Amino acid sequence: MSATLESLSTGVQVGTLLPLLTAVVQRPAWSAKYKKVVAVVIALFAGTCAVAADGGWDQFQHGKLTAATFLGVLAASQTTYDLLWKPTKLAPWIEALTTRKTPQQAG
Repeated sequence: MSATLESLSTGVQVGTLLPLLTAVVQRPAWSAKYKKVVAVVIALFAGTCAVAADGGWDQFQHGKLTAATFLGVLAASQTTYDLLWKPTKLAPWIEALTTRKTPQQAG
């Protein structure tokens, strides 16, 4: 398999489960725009970690491979959220579960 395809595959693997981790950070009360910004920032961070884990820090010298990994993470995370995690209500459930309740909400 070519190096570009391997980088893209790594990105897709990371991005597929990333929405569930992102849901831990996000809150139901946030606007859709703010949630999207947070998701993209987390995807870029996860892409950086995936590149470093896959080929070490020297891997960043290869712009095409790094970009393929980043794009794979971003595309897979957004697509799986919209097509899988949101319709099954798993990601929104995690958001609600991990949101700290204020004393007024608890009572």
